Amino acid sequence: MLLTFPGPVALLVGTMPPMATGGCGPDDCSQALTTALDVILRAMPLGGVLTSGAWLTSWLPPWSTRWTPLRIAAAFLSPAPPLFVVLPVCDLPKG
Repeated sequence: MLLTFPGPVALLVGTMPPMATGGCGPDDCSQALTTALDVILRAMPLGGVLTSGAWLTSWLPPWSTRWTPLRIAAAFLSPAPPLFVVLPVCDLPKG
């Protein structure tokens, strides 16, 4: 439920910067901008896998008191990967 908004926003925001900087090309963009975009684009698939793993971790263990701390930790960590994609986009260096 926590990913209703950050998940789609991360997908949208994470795919927009490469299209917006397509005019400068790989040779004319600054190295800092190229590095930041590479980090964002590599974090998107990894973030999807980590978020899916957190969801599975919070739902698959048996429903007993013993697994409650693990469920709570996984639920709180599941929004972290999409936020890791959205926050660097807000601080992209000038190209």
